Amino acid sequence: MFNYYLKLGWLSIRANPLLSALMVLAIAIGIGASMTIITVNYAMSGNPIPHKSDQLFYVQLDSWDPNDTDEDSEPPDQVTYTDAMNLIRADKAHRQVASNRSGLVLEPENPDERPFTVDTRNTFADFFAMFDTPFQYGGGWDSSADEGLERVTVLSRELNERVFGGEDSVGRSVRLNGMDFRVVGVMDEWLPMPKFYDVTNGAFDPTEELYIPFNVAIEYELPRNGNTNCWKRPDDGFEGFLNSECVWIQFWAELRDDNEKREYMEFLNAYTDSQKELGRFGRPRDNRLSDVMEWMEAEQVVEDDARVMLGLSLLFLAVCLLNTIGLLLAKFMRKAGVTSVRRALGASRRDVFVQHMIESGLIGLAGGVVGLGLTWLGLQGIHALFGDYVEHLVQLDLAMVAAAIALAIVSALLAGLYPTWQSCRVMPASQLKTQ
Repeated sequence: MFNYYLKLGWLSIRANPLLSALMVLAIAIGIGASMTIITVNYAMSGNPIPHKSDQLFYVQLDSWDPNDTDEDSEPPDQVTYTDAMNLIRADKAHRQVASNRSGLVLEPENPDERPFTVDTRNTFADFFAMFDTPFQYGGGWDSSADEGLERVTVLSRELNERVFGGEDSVGRSVRLNGMDFRVVGVMDEWLPMPKFYDVTNGAFDPTEELYIPFNVAIEYELPRNGNTNCWKRPDDGFEGFLNSECVWIQFWAELRDDNEKREYMEFLNAYTDSQKELGRFGRPRDNRLSDVMEWMEAEQVVEDDARVMLGLSLLFLAVCLLNTIGLLLAKFMRKAGVTSVRRALGASRRDVFVQHMIESGLIGLAGGVVGLGLTWLGLQGIHALFGDYVEHLVQLDLAMVAAAIALAIVSALLAGLYPTWQSCRVMPASQLKTQ
């Protein structure tokens, strides 16, 4: 029976091509507009590391200005060098990582090629295991390289392609800021979205091209590019900056269960109490541990503006559906005579209802397919408007394709409810008398 109703629906659509095309277009425009915004929001708000996001905790220590007594004042979103090193040396977490963003000048082996700047992350050995970075060749360095100030590096796949033509470059050297660094690993494609481990410097920026030990960057006073905030002026010189209250380092701890989390928070509280005795941490104790999704929420990675845009796009879809309701009502009422004949020949109201709903679903399916094309055009428009910065937010995956089709069909079925109900109320006798 379903196939029979499907055939009737298809014949009905073909019998009124203009009206059907208008309904498909109305649904397609609504789906295209809403799915464009939904796709961007979906990419922005996704869990970038779902298998362990509840075990990775961002550390906040309230070392900020004691004279800032605003009740809404939050702990700084980064930590000082002093605190980062104290936490690293304490080694209280299963894994822990301090890191910051930097930029180094890479000098190619070929003298004909000009040096170029590479986006760099200064970090510790645990970074790679903690964030499950995939490797094409080799792997990350171990903790002895951190402690021994070894000049080692991990390259991104793209940088390895550019410098070594994609070959296994493990064991070879790259010259950075006038110093040779030995390649120990080449990452495979890795693009967590959002870039949760450093939302302060750009939640939707691409991952870095090159990784070196944090201690080496400090030892050789290599430059840093990331966000830095100070509540009082640091002393002169690099050493003065390191000993200042400026926050510029992101700190993560891997804690495998609630017990480890509780013990680590107790450690943080004891640490800040000890720092208070040294004259630091002048504000009330407000240490925080936020897992990945909590940290994304706290940093408002998905901005309120994006949520407003999502609401507006869904309202636009509703307007399109109102137009579809009107067109469906006109179409079904024009078929009142045919419906009356079917009812007179024995078809029940349920049969008429199912037939019209299947026809509505077919229109929704067609609207979804066309709407996918409009969604793709919308995403390309966003890409053209904002450039490569949003490249990874404007991609349709299978989940979004399925969501678009499902949303179109459900929308069409909802739009078809009232016209179908009105069609079922037609009295066959009165209709047949007027024919």
